[in-house]
Amino acid sequence: CSALLLFISIMTMFMSGVVAIFEYDLKKIIALSTLSQLGMMMFSISLGLYELAFFHLLTHALFKALLFLCAGVLIHGVGNTQDIRSFGGLSLNFPLVTVCMNLANLSLCGVPFLAGFYSKDLIVELACQYSWGIFVLLMMFICLSLTVLYSVRLTYLSFVGSYGGG
Repeated sequence: CSALLLFISIMTMFMSGVVAIFEYDLKKIIALSTLSQLGMMMFSISLGLYELAFFHLLTHALFKALLFLCAGVLIHGVGNTQDIRSFGGLSLNFPLVTVCMNLANLSLCGVPFLAGFYSKDLIVELACQYSWGIFVLLMMFICLSLTVLYSVRLTYLSFVGSYGGG
């Protein structure tokens, strides 16, 4: 039963991460990242780390709420569009939102000393101690890399890239 949950959770993390990389809708990207993190929580549960999964749920809820608040400000500020292709260069117009969204994204990626680090790092560390095989560990690290990739892509297209709106 836990092997099936492990497989489903890894596939959930992988598929939602891949889809988030190719998505252009801001709210869908954030929702897909939530799905990926839910996969991480189920991965933790499949290893028997129930308290750690709950801790990740709480920390994830905090920075995900901040991401959705920032997304709402950006959507309202650019004329009610969710397409990140029409964003770009918003850091000049929304400096506080830029800081908050970057902090939330960095926390999502598990950057040290931010909220997501303390739960995600412990899940990864304990998962490396289990002997599920190299495939499970490789997929876990690929899924973590996908999280960083779509978070950096979102930040770049929203705040750094050139303005694409018309």
